[in-house]
Amino acid sequence: MSDQPGLVRQLRLGGVVLFGVGLMTPLIVLGTFGVVAGATDGTVPTAYLLALVAVLFTAASYGKMAAAYPVAGSAYTYVRRALDSRLGFLVGWAVLLDYFFLPMVIWLIGTAYLSAQFPGVPRWTWLIGYIVLTTVLNVLGIRVAAKANFLLMAGQILVVGFFIALSVRQVLAGGGTLVSATPFVHQGSSVATISAGAALAAYSFLGFDAVTTLTEETHDPARTIPRAIVLSALIGGGIFVVLAYAVQLVHPGAAFTDESSAGFEIAVALGGNLFAAIVLAGLVIAQFAAGLAAQAGASRLLYAMGRDGVLPRRVFGVLQPRFRTPAVAIALTGGVGLIALGLDVSTSTSFINFGAFTAFTFVNLSVIARYVRHRGPVLSTVVCPAIGALVNVWLLANLDGAALVLGLVWLALGVAYLAWLTRFFRVPPPELTFAEPGLEKVG
Repeated sequence: MSDQPGLVRQLRLGGVVLFGVGLMTPLIVLGTFGVVAGATDGTVPTAYLLALVAVLFTAASYGKMAAAYPVAGSAYTYVRRALDSRLGFLVGWAVLLDYFFLPMVIWLIGTAYLSAQFPGVPRWTWLIGYIVLTTVLNVLGIRVAAKANFLLMAGQILVVGFFIALSVRQVLAGGGTLVSATPFVHQGSSVATISAGAALAAYSFLGFDAVTTLTEETHDPARTIPRAIVLSALIGGGIFVVLAYAVQLVHPGAAFTDESSAGFEIAVALGGNLFAAIVLAGLVIAQFAAGLAAQAGASRLLYAMGRDGVLPRRVFGVLQPRFRTPAVAIALTGGVGLIALGLDVSTSTSFINFGAFTAFTFVNLSVIARYVRHRGPVLSTVVCPAIGALVNVWLLANLDGAALVLGLVWLALGVAYLAWLTRFFRVPPPELTFAEPGLEKVG
């Protein structure tokens, strides 16, 4: 039996939910508003509402699997336990595209905001600043990171509140009404345009599942994690819908000088340059909070796979003795962020969605597989996860060609590595050894 210290249970429901909502980044609505408005012909809140409904099916499946297998590893663990160890490995490999590279994308977006506002400062300065600060906070421990995340989320929610309040004031000052169906549906909208917008809006929800990677650092995980998953999706999605409604109400339609900076354009109209600067600060804070949570989640997945022996155990499966955090995995995730120095936002985001939607699909299928073995209510263990799986397959099929090609290449590399690891499939991949015996529920 290993004497390697395990992860420490320090988090409760509120802290876990904050990580989930922080990773979803509520202010991302403003950053992508123009693009989604263009796709939906000015019905952004409907797109987010449809995306929320779709995500909740998958969130419910994650909750069921987190209750059944309360350990770090997320989709990787669920699929290997409920379906097959080799499938679990490949899903874990695919989800690395999301978890491992998502922090890089988040830091890159934050860097892009700052570089646009301060063009005289070298781009690498902002990127390295993001990486160093988040890496240090995560190495110091999940409790320190959780406290920092709370402060960052408070600032982000404050900006959202100001934006909604100023939108309400402007609508009322112009003699308008706060209750209107126009932001949700109007004569120019259609099922096709709203569906296209929902596919885009669904990307904003990526990250709600990352709270499962904090399972072994959470009190009463079998009860807390499932609740945190659904609450993260509900709270984050609720903020998305309300903020999108307020912005669409104050700016009907989809006409902007520049779609990519529509949020700033509306901010200037609402409160002048000062408020636009506040919104910029909020977006930068939001990216920092999201990066903090994303790096924590990625490092826990690498730790679970390293402890399992799927990745080199001596590198990934150990904890820093003093802070009891997976410091090597955290540092490696930070190092990968440096790749962003040679990438732009569109290129870097093109290959993370493949892993996310692949993982979501197989988690839903895992719930169905457990029903076959253990039985349960048909609606919640077959019908709902089947709908969730179909929705995610649809989202996966609607990714652009570059994302699909890169995702399939990454998956092919995973198959090759699995063949080497299992001596050309003659032996199963290494089994997960739980940090705390008795945690797994078998019923």
